[in-house]
Amino acid sequence: MAFEKAQWPRKLRSQEWYGGTSRDTIYHRGWLKNQGYPHDLFDGRPVIGILNTWSDLTPCNGHLRELAEKVKAGVWEAGGFPLEVPVFSASENTFRPTAMMYRNLAAMAVEEVMRGQPIDGAVLLVGCDKTTPSLLMGAASTDIPSIVVTGGPMLNGWFRGERVGSGTALWQMSEAIKAGEMSQEDFLEAEQAMSRSSGSCNTMGTASTMASMAEALGMALSGNAAIPAVDSRRRVMAQLTGRRIVDMVKDDLKPSDILTREAFENAMMTNGAIGGSTNAVVHLLALAGRVGIDIGLDDWDRLGRDIPTIVNLMPSGKYLMEEFFYAGGLPVVLKSLLDGKKLHGDALTVSGRTMGEEVAGARNWNEDVIRPVDKALTSHGGIAVLKGNLAPNGCVLKPSAASPHLMVHTGRAVVFEDIDDYKAKINDEALDIDETCVMVLKNCGPKGYPGMAEVGNMGLPPKVLRKGIKDMVRISDARMSGTAYGTVILHTSPEAAVGGPLAAVRNGDMISIDVPNRTIHLDVPETEIAARLADWSPLPDQPQSGYAKMFLDHVDQAHTGADFDFLKGARGSAVGKDSH
Repeated sequence: MAFEKAQWPRKLRSQEWYGGTSRDTIYHRGWLKNQGYPHDLFDGRPVIGILNTWSDLTPCNGHLRELAEKVKAGVWEAGGFPLEVPVFSASENTFRPTAMMYRNLAAMAVEEVMRGQPIDGAVLLVGCDKTTPSLLMGAASTDIPSIVVTGGPMLNGWFRGERVGSGTALWQMSEAIKAGEMSQEDFLEAEQAMSRSSGSCNTMGTASTMASMAEALGMALSGNAAIPAVDSRRRVMAQLTGRRIVDMVKDDLKPSDILTREAFENAMMTNGAIGGSTNAVVHLLALAGRVGIDIGLDDWDRLGRDIPTIVNLMPSGKYLMEEFFYAGGLPVVLKSLLDGKKLHGDALTVSGRTMGEEVAGARNWNEDVIRPVDKALTSHGGIAVLKGNLAPNGCVLKPSAASPHLMVHTGRAVVFEDIDDYKAKINDEALDIDETCVMVLKNCGPKGYPGMAEVGNMGLPPKVLRKGIKDMVRISDARMSGTAYGTVILHTSPEAAVGGPLAAVRNGDMISIDVPNRTIHLDVPETEIAARLADWSPLPDQPQSGYAKMFLDHVDQAHTGADFDFLKGARGSAVGKDSH
């Protein structure tokens, strides 16, 4: 697409704070000078906010302060004025009840930081999975020139000669313990091998997926997604990103110029090709809502249905992010899509060039890691969206991580009313369940948990695992980690906590799923479902104050992205009145 650069030089937004000699200007400028900045830095050069999600309690982002220094170097080199700004950082591996509950809070905080401070452009320094969408959402709402640089994945984990994938190995080993196939001592020894360097998950979990989504959207420089956190090329990428944001400000290249419908379609198709996380669905739907792009679950299903999954990474495949980078990374995948006429090659990127121009020279250095289309992991990847009387607004499943023999299945429901009910019953040898059953978890959606925690990939009961069974159909209104796997149906909408049909399911009901035909059906008469829902009552003891109440009052359902109802649409970056 054509992009018309702005005239340069021009008056920048930051000059509303720093330009001139008025009392208010001296108030803003003078106090910042206590950091030792010379007067000529305030002469109209672009002020770049480095929005840093570093935190000691966000382990995946623990190295971002070092990376921020490389971003600063790039900004200085390009003639900008870099200022590092700490922003809200939510880590999925430390936050309770779930980091997803705070994605919207982080997006709000970032939006107001960008709007309320003298920033002409922003580098979004992200890593752990919720930090990427939350900063993108905030940037989209203010529409200030912005660019993403991620912290990168950890190095491969290794345990007794085998790859250890972040999260994926955790789920596998915990099931092996319940099946009597692994000792607790071995599990503890394996723990030491799981996270052996800085960075985010080394599987194609949500962090790596969202890094890939940022690149596929055109919001990060080409090649950003896969560089390992400790590789020197990650620091080079950070420095180049710092240089690039200065030129983006000069050109006035904004998120609204890049985040077009074509960009979102590119991202949705890319997610299918990489075997990306189901969490990308809620994050991209929320981001699209911020820029007014009308995409929905039907688009996810339509655009992903015929996309082959060609990236052979856990949890769908064999390898890890380190090998993905060595094989050529995301540009190889994007070029494959482009060659297959699946990609919008004319979509604009933060480089100022089109996506097609960016990936034209990409080469595949390992065809077992990034497979040719005719040797794909699955010919129909993407996200499958099922609809029916159990999920009128839809639910999602990741075919590349599911079991082919369960794609068409009818089974007896074994119901858990919430996650505590599941934990209380799942290890009970008296639980009436076998491998043909369908496990159903209620009240774990946006309002139910609250926050829609990653508990949908329920562990199987020990007595089933001891048979050698590794997968069962599982249905919930929850999410699951992008590192997880199995025939897991998620994001059922509307959720049980608002009286959706999931709330009506009882033990012994028969449930049928047909993934090829995209249906999910509760085999109970509609009159009976209606009668059960008429007796339904909301969850007791809901929060009556604080952020939790605001969340419950305003969060939307999963099929629209679980954003707050009052945050839809961009609100711009207009400079507010000076109060001094």
